[in-house]
Amino acid sequence: MSTQHGNSDTKPPSGSGSRLYDLLCAEQPYWNRPSDADSTPWNFRELWKSSGAKERLEKLLKESGNGVCADCGTPDPKWVSLTLGVFICIKCSGVHRSLGVHISKVLSVKLDEWTDEQVDVLVNLGGNNVANNKYEALIPENLKKPTPDSSNEERADFIRRKYEIMQFFDGNKHDPHSHQRTSSSSSQGSLSNLFSQDKRQYEKQPTRHRIGQKFRNSWGRRDSDNHKSVRKSNSLAGMVEFIGMIKVNVVKGTNLAVRDMVTSDPYVMLTLGQQSVKTRVIKNNLNPVWNESLMLSIPDSIPPLKVIVYDKDTFSHDDFMGEAEIDIQPLVAAAKAHERSEIQESMQLGKWVASKDNTLEKDGIITVTDGKVKQDISLRLQKVERGVLEIELECVPLTQ
Repeated sequence: MSTQHGNSDTKPPSGSGSRLYDLLCAEQPYWNRPSDADSTPWNFRELWKSSGAKERLEKLLKESGNGVCADCGTPDPKWVSLTLGVFICIKCSGVHRSLGVHISKVLSVKLDEWTDEQVDVLVNLGGNNVANNKYEALIPENLKKPTPDSSNEERADFIRRKYEIMQFFDGNKHDPHSHQRTSSSSSQGSLSNLFSQDKRQYEKQPTRHRIGQKFRNSWGRRDSDNHKSVRKSNSLAGMVEFIGMIKVNVVKGTNLAVRDMVTSDPYVMLTLGQQSVKTRVIKNNLNPVWNESLMLSIPDSIPPLKVIVYDKDTFSHDDFMGEAEIDIQPLVAAAKAHERSEIQESMQLGKWVASKDNTLEKDGIITVTDGKVKQDISLRLQKVERGVLEIELECVPLTQ
């Protein structure tokens, strides 16, 4: 995949497009200019029309212990583990995602739409201080918690020992699942009811994530660390440095393959490096409309985004319904270039050209719309008899 400007002429375009074209084509782009985020208003007000849950969440953030990351102490955490009830920073959130949603379901304070039920769960779990009193009760005196400047290896090792192995949990004083049974099982009931409601809403409504309007110096180049070798390959997701987030909106499938006699129950699995997320299952539909947004962290060494479609089976392994890969590096490069430009108007930045050598149904256009760098992609599924998948990509800065 290669990024090329919408104008096929060799002469760069004129006007504001020319300035952005120069940024994209610079041999040594400079990403790290001083941040002007303080002078740029983040217009999230319209995203929180139903402000009750948001206001309660903001109050929780101001409570003692919640103003810093529960795992490394970084100030002003913008991410939450809903299952563990802790506020965490972006770096620790990447490790939490690698643990799996059965241990830690990660949500964004700003990017995700919060409900009163979700905030109720956080209230019942008690916040950072309560969680750390449980999960850090038996930390050895010679073991120091990670700090904001700790390496990713130190951060990942501590978080896994804390929540996955539960090495510091005092079994004589605490039940590992007591946080789900507090107040006569009220928290457990809240979690169960919440996820049941989530599931019902999941099946009826599309999931939406709204993103802020401007990129402001959040794609700064990271110095690569000299990582030590790790014991297990499945821990690599917590060892990498993340440079941003990508929102993947799985729009719909068209003419998908039949796997259940005359139809299928399709869902989509997305994989980026060691991270995997999936959409809901749509029953009995060869032309499913998900319109569902999923978030993944972008590693510093950017791998392809892998897309696999499966047919959900109850009593056997899920059936394969096709796959494809997306190179997201041009989209990230375009987002970086746009961030340090002064261009405000909507425009085309480049495109992934459809050809016989790739899986595109049509050109994948990269655009700037309302300050957001996006790419619409229509994929022919591979290793299957038929099927097309439509996906929308959007880069999200870490500062959100």
